[in-house]
Amino acid sequence: MGTERLWAAVLLFTCVAIEISADSYVSEPSLGVSFEFKLHVDAGKEECFYQNVEAGSSVYVAYQVLRGGDGQAGFAVRHPNGNHVLPYQWRPSAEYEETTSTGGYYELCIDNSMSHFAAKLVSLYFNSFKRDKWESYVQELESLGVTVSNFTETLQKVDGQVGEMLKYQDQNRRHLSRDWYIVDGNNRYVQYWSLAQCIVIVATSALQVYFVRKLFEVKNVTPTLKPRA
Repeated sequence: MGTERLWAAVLLFTCVAIEISADSYVSEPSLGVSFEFKLHVDAGKEECFYQNVEAGSSVYVAYQVLRGGDGQAGFAVRHPNGNHVLPYQWRPSAEYEETTSTGGYYELCIDNSMSHFAAKLVSLYFNSFKRDKWESYVQELESLGVTVSNFTETLQKVDGQVGEMLKYQDQNRRHLSRDWYIVDGNNRYVQYWSLAQCIVIVATSALQVYFVRKLFEVKNVTPTLKPRA
């Protein structure tokens, strides 16, 4: 019976790891929350979001400016106690991590007030994961007399590795998105300038033909400079 419960816990942890790594959004309340989205921040505006985190959960927040202006924006994280754990700084990307949260609502703000004309496209990633559920499994197995020292150590290692892989995946997604927007912007720039140059060349050629024809134009007149009848 104890061995069956042990393998059930291992299977559950494996399924959770696959679910988290395969999808960028996890909404299971017993596990935590993870989401990633892109938002458009107008020039001179600030956008703030609030996310509830349960006590004892880990918190990881990251943002990346993907497109617009100088490629930088202000980003700040306010702790539920009211302190700015990540103060405002004008930069292209930033990260904040907290291993154990006291719980409450975190305020995430993206500020574009310093840019008076250019809007920004920003990618925001938030991850919060609860680890107390695995401790309850360990206590339950210990009460059944099952040796779980190695099992607990393995779970902790896998848990830490899954968290690190989630961070690396998010960083790679943000870098990939930023590179794609840069390439797309360069492509549009080249296309528009090529089209403008083609229009200028065609217009210049037409003007040259017109003025050259005017140079060789001869009027049919009489010696008295009167047109012939």
